[in-house]
Amino acid sequence: MTASRRVAFYATLKPPTAPSPSGDRAIARLLMAALAAAGYRVELAARLRAGAPGDSAVRQSLISGAGSRLADHLIQRYRTAPETAPDLWFTYHLYDKAPDWIGPTVATALDIPYVAAEASVAPSRAAGPWASGYAATLAALKRADLVFGLNSVDRAGVMPHLAVPERWCPLKPFIDTAPLMAASRARASHRARLAHDRGLDPTIPWLIAVGMMRSGDKLASYRQLADALGRIAGRPWRLLLVGDGEARDRVTAAFAGLADRVVLLGRRDPGEVAGLLAAADLCVWPAVREAYGMALLEAQAAGLPVVAGRWGGVPDIVADGATGTLVPRDDMAAFAAAVTRYLDDPTLRRRAGEAAQRIVCADHDLATAVSTIADALGRVVQ
Repeated sequence: MTASRRVAFYATLKPPTAPSPSGDRAIARLLMAALAAAGYRVELAARLRAGAPGDSAVRQSLISGAGSRLADHLIQRYRTAPETAPDLWFTYHLYDKAPDWIGPTVATALDIPYVAAEASVAPSRAAGPWASGYAATLAALKRADLVFGLNSVDRAGVMPHLAVPERWCPLKPFIDTAPLMAASRARASHRARLAHDRGLDPTIPWLIAVGMMRSGDKLASYRQLADALGRIAGRPWRLLLVGDGEARDRVTAAFAGLADRVVLLGRRDPGEVAGLLAAADLCVWPAVREAYGMALLEAQAAGLPVVAGRWGGVPDIVADGATGTLVPRDDMAAFAAAVTRYLDDPTLRRRAGEAAQRIVCADHDLATAVSTIADALGRVVQ
């Protein structure tokens, strides 16, 4: 039914073709893969980055103007060559700081459905420097035929701006779990190789954190993690840090007092990350202002329990008390205590890790998302 359907795909914050890895890029690529697996022909329609740095009204005006011109160009192109025109427009990540200046205009001109995934509304930005982006986001939501909600926290803000409530469709955050499950089955070899390469003692617990080393929330998470682990420095553990970025020196400085306990592994490709996760014992990440945290899903798919901060949609993907432990925001004493429980109880680690892999592979796998997306879009395109 959908084999001949074309989808024009757009990611407002970072195009899926961007060279630098990030959660946004990963989710955009996963959504494109899910659409393709659901039988749609997916075309990346635009690479415009709608996110304006700072609160520059001039910068935002320039971006909105570029978006308007690009929309006009696409409309003309599709009308000139109707065989290339999409049957549906799909935008990922819609909010006031990265509004969609393209999709609603094109969808209306071509009279095709407009669909968004992961939208949020912040009423505090209805006035002030982000007012134009806020208004554009509300207009896009009103135009939307369907909004996939990846974060339950966004639901209350988005629902009042939809034409009808039924246009909200929950979609659990998802990943391709197969490579991570395969890595977990080879845990012994991954652990032995890492122990040999890095001179690590395989008889003590290995903690792991995966995240880009950049200013802002990621750096805050690394600093909180250093604070928490500094409180349990007397216990046997090693910490594997996977990631790199412009804040690397500041991350390293945060762990200066624990330098002999920390292994900096730098940026790794997805296949390597899967092996590193499988080799570890516990994923630790304060998750400061995370939407939900793709790395936390990947860790659980690899069979690791998680200790994380209770931020945003993290409770949507970490089942507190079953697949890991969620601690109050910014409470590093509680974070340290939670890590200690897992360090002291190998049975708890094993049971939580098994539950994590089972639940993530059942509820957050690519195949599950494909089914949800196919069913919802099938109703829209008909």
